[in-house]
Amino acid sequence: MTAGSLGFRHQLLLIVVSATVFLTNLGGPPLMDRDEPRNAGCAAEMAARGDWVVPWFNDELREHKPVLLYWLMMSAYAVFGVNEFAARFWSAALAVGTVLMTYHIGRRLFNPAAACWSAVVLATAFMFVVSARTATPDSVLIFCGTLSLLVFVYGTFRPRSADVPDAPPELRLPGEYYPHRRWVVVGMFAAMGLGVLAKGPIGVLLPTAIVGMFLLIMRLPVTDDASAMDGTRPQLWWVRGGALLRPFAPRHFLGTCASMRPLTAVLTVLIVALPWYAWVGLRTDGDWLRGFFGEHNLSRALAAKEGHDGSLLYYPVAILIGFFPWSVFLLPILLATGKRIRCRDPWTIGYVLAACWVGVYLGVFSLAQTKLPSYITPAYPGLALLAGCFIYQWNRGSTLVSDVWPFFSLACLFLAGGCIAIGLYVAAKDFLPGSEWICVAGGVPMVGAAAAAGLVWRDRNYAATVTLAGSSALFATLLFGFCLLATDRYQRYEQLLTAIDQQSSEPVVGSLDYLEPSWIFYGGHPVWELRRRPELEGKTVFDVERQRRFRPWEHKPPLDVITFLATRPEAYVITTQSRLDQIQHELPADIEVLAAAPYFLKRRELVVIGRKSSTAVTVADAVDADRRR
Repeated sequence: MTAGSLGFRHQLLLIVVSATVFLTNLGGPPLMDRDEPRNAGCAAEMAARGDWVVPWFNDELREHKPVLLYWLMMSAYAVFGVNEFAARFWSAALAVGTVLMTYHIGRRLFNPAAACWSAVVLATAFMFVVSARTATPDSVLIFCGTLSLLVFVYGTFRPRSADVPDAPPELRLPGEYYPHRRWVVVGMFAAMGLGVLAKGPIGVLLPTAIVGMFLLIMRLPVTDDASAMDGTRPQLWWVRGGALLRPFAPRHFLGTCASMRPLTAVLTVLIVALPWYAWVGLRTDGDWLRGFFGEHNLSRALAAKEGHDGSLLYYPVAILIGFFPWSVFLLPILLATGKRIRCRDPWTIGYVLAACWVGVYLGVFSLAQTKLPSYITPAYPGLALLAGCFIYQWNRGSTLVSDVWPFFSLACLFLAGGCIAIGLYVAAKDFLPGSEWICVAGGVPMVGAAAAAGLVWRDRNYAATVTLAGSSALFATLLFGFCLLATDRYQRYEQLLTAIDQQSSEPVVGSLDYLEPSWIFYGGHPVWELRRRPELEGKTVFDVERQRRFRPWEHKPPLDVITFLATRPEAYVITTQSRLDQIQHELPADIEVLAAAPYFLKRRELVVIGRKSSTAVTVADAVDADRRR
């Protein structure tokens, strides 16, 4: 089989696997958590305003993320309409692209078989699937970072010879570990510039740090003839005791930075990203820039925000969960990778780059004070490369680790599947009664682990790894494509939103105590955040006329719920039953409960209060009229 034919078959397989995992019932579950409806609602609001520059959500400036994700969503809305599938489409499509790019990086650094396993691992890793199936900028950022490293690898290494599949990667210029052509460097940093438009400075800082760390290691000077390399394997002073800081020696560090064409890099990133940042700054008098860089970048790095903190062990634990089910092999993967680097394996260069990919993200975000599992997901392609090489060597019986490790890992996978099944059953019984069937998802990794262990026992390692890959894809598809659909009938906020729309065609909506972004996205109305009467805190009642915004993008000023209802005839408030009981005696006499619904995943009941319109159409009347038509 020719190299081109093999590559085509591999890529076709990867497209089928990743598209199945990422696209199955993609638009079925409602927008989840808080970030999805915020992002999707921001793009919808920008599209409604015809504004492609300033991010808006809830009739306010949204400083959380740059604009690239919103542009992609707006293009999907134009084709598919404003719905869940359109909001998530580009996350899934770009994730498929990331899987393919991981394959091509692995093919250039290792060989086609190891590259294919790497891409399959990535396509079925838990948190990567989450990023592919959610309307967040994570998948966009991962795509941009992986694209920049793909350009780097293609610009540095020659195509691999099909005749010697296990040969070391070949540098385009002996001893040169950085692209020598300027247009390649421009392409690499242009991809990083897109990352800056996707999520800010980390879009360029971390991919640059990965390449820089790789160069710091690979460009260490040879100090004796006996340890000289042939130009294809690294001089590994960094693994010797007492020499871990050698790559950061000032002269070596500065020389490496200078070799990366910093002026070209800076100009390229500025050409790609600066126009929009400058434009949005001018349009908002600098408010967006201050909010984004100050609050959502610097402050998150220096202090834990919204309770998202953790110790230095936070991200190792996050990887154990987020890289599931392949995380059960992490310890033997690390042991095998370390041994291969120390013994100067022909693929050492690839191992070093993948290790830098993982290590930079792990180190930087472990130091940052605000911690979230999704922050480390851009390292998963690098981790998948290490896992794919381990699986390839396992199939050949040359992992350099004890044969006990696969059985230990498969036992962990079996136990993890059992815990998932029990956890899903208990959660469904408590919050989703009638949907206890979702626990069957946990049985998939259990069956896969048991079957793979039996095959390994009979020395059929390749069949075992194929079984694991199939069960991993089935687990992800079942969990995200079908089990999440069970939550749909328990999210009943649409009853509240429908009740509001039945009362008025132009309602003014507020919320007291709780505000879910999904109410804004699905309701199609801005929502004011309210509080109780100020005189209860020793203050006077708010003067509504003084609560005007001086700039249209400013956050809506707080209002007390009584003034809000008293001064707006078509005002409606969403709150909880317990809060309503506390303020019932303060409300105007004509305010009544219009609808009630359980609060999803919370042991509370939501209510919507307001004035009942004499011309309102009830839900039953609307259904009867629809049937008669």
